[in-house]
Amino acid sequence: MLALLAAGSLFFPGLFLVSRRTLQCLLGWSEADAVIVSTRLVSSLQAVMASSAGCLIASSCRDILEDRHWLTDTYILFATPYFLYDIYAMFVCYWHKLRVKGHEEAGPGGPSMRAAVPAFLRREILMVLHHVFMVAFCFPASLLWRRGKGDYFQGVLFLAELSTPSVCLGKVLIQYRKQQTLLHRANGVLMLLSFFCCRVLLFPYLYYAYSRYASIPLHRVPLVAPWQCNLGAALLWPLQLYWFCLICRGALRQLRPRPNADEASADQTGRR
Repeated sequence: MLALLAAGSLFFPGLFLVSRRTLQCLLGWSEADAVIVSTRLVSSLQAVMASSAGCLIASSCRDILEDRHWLTDTYILFATPYFLYDIYAMFVCYWHKLRVKGHEEAGPGGPSMRAAVPAFLRREILMVLHHVFMVAFCFPASLLWRRGKGDYFQGVLFLAELSTPSVCLGKVLIQYRKQQTLLHRANGVLMLLSFFCCRVLLFPYLYYAYSRYASIPLHRVPLVAPWQCNLGAALLWPLQLYWFCLICRGALRQLRPRPNADEASADQTGRR
C-alpha cells in the first residue's frame, strides 16, 4: 500500500520535471511554456492510464457487484497522489501566466508565488475542492468503505478520465491562440462528446446499471445504495454539469460569426 502511494508520489511530479526540462533544454522553450505544456501532458497521460485501467476492470467483471480485479485497488493507490500534485501544477501554471502578463501593481515579472495563492484559490476554487474531495473522501470510500465490492463501478468511474486529453489539448490551443484552426474545432467536438458521455452521463449510468443488476426501479436505487455513493454522486455530478455548461458556452462563442477587420475598424471609427 505505502509502496504504491510512494510510487505515485514520485511518478507524476517526476514526469512533470522531466518533461519541463526536456522542453526547455532540447527545444529551447521558455519556462512558462514548458510548465504549461508539461502539466497538460502529465494530466493526459494519467487520463490514458486511468481509462485503460477502467476498460480492463469493467470488461473483466461479469458480476458487477461481487467480481474483483487486482488492478482496481492498485491503481487507486497509485493515482491518488496525482490529485495533490495536480493542485500544485495548476498553481504553478497560474503563477507563470501572471508573470508573463507582468501585473503593474506587483512590479516587473508579476506577483510573488506567495502573493498569487489567494488569487489562484479564488479562480480555481471548484477544481481545488474537487481534487481535495477526491483524496479526502473518494480515496477511503473506494479503497476501504466499499469492502471489496463493486470493482465494476470503480472501473467505470475511471473511464471519466477519457475526456481529459481533449480538455487539455483545448486549453493548450487556446493558450497559444489557435482557436481558429481546424484542429481546435475538431478537438472541441470531441471534447463535447467525450465530456458528455464520460462525465455527465456517468452517474445516471451507474444508478441504472445497479437497478438492472438488483431488478429494482431506478428511483429506488438511491434508497438502497450506500450513503457514500449517494454523497459522492450528489457532490461530483453537479460539478460535471457546471463544467459541461461552461464547455458548451465556449463552443457557442466560437460558432458566433466574428466581424472582419474592416467591419471592426469601421465600428470603432463610428464609436469615436
